[in-house]
Amino acid sequence: MASSSKLRATKSDEGDDLTIDMSPMIDMVFLLLIFFLVNATMIIVKMDPEVEPPVAKNSVKAEDGNGRIVINIRQEGEMFSEQGEELDDDAVIDLVSKEKDRIVQQGYEPKLHLRGDRRAVFKHSRKVLRLSAKAGVDKVVFATYNFES
Repeated sequence: MASSSKLRATKSDEGDDLTIDMSPMIDMVFLLLIFFLVNATMIIVKMDPEVEPPVAKNSVKAEDGNGRIVINIRQEGEMFSEQGEELDDDAVIDLVSKEKDRIVQQGYEPKLHLRGDRRAVFKHSRKVLRLSAKAGVDKVVFATYNFES
């Protein structure tokens, strides 16, 4: 009987001293998190608060945000860069050509990201499209709001 009580005693103490050291796993999780944060590219398109894009029922969100050259067209047809600088025709051509060269060096395809106000006449957008094509960028992304019915 003494041997069975000793057996029970050894079985009851079996798991008390076992612990798993979680610090290497936590270190690995943080290293992976830092790795992915450092390697991720943040693509932020600054929005002009004075431009209200049109609503488009069948609009689709663009898959690739790289290589965008943003030009805002306000209600009266004024053209502005993403940084808020007002542009004339020559400035649009200059901006698009410089940005195109920079984007091509990064290995992306340059695209014009046109944010036209919904109340602006389309002839102003057409003017920017022609100026952009003159500078060598003929791919265009129109900014719109998606409308869910």
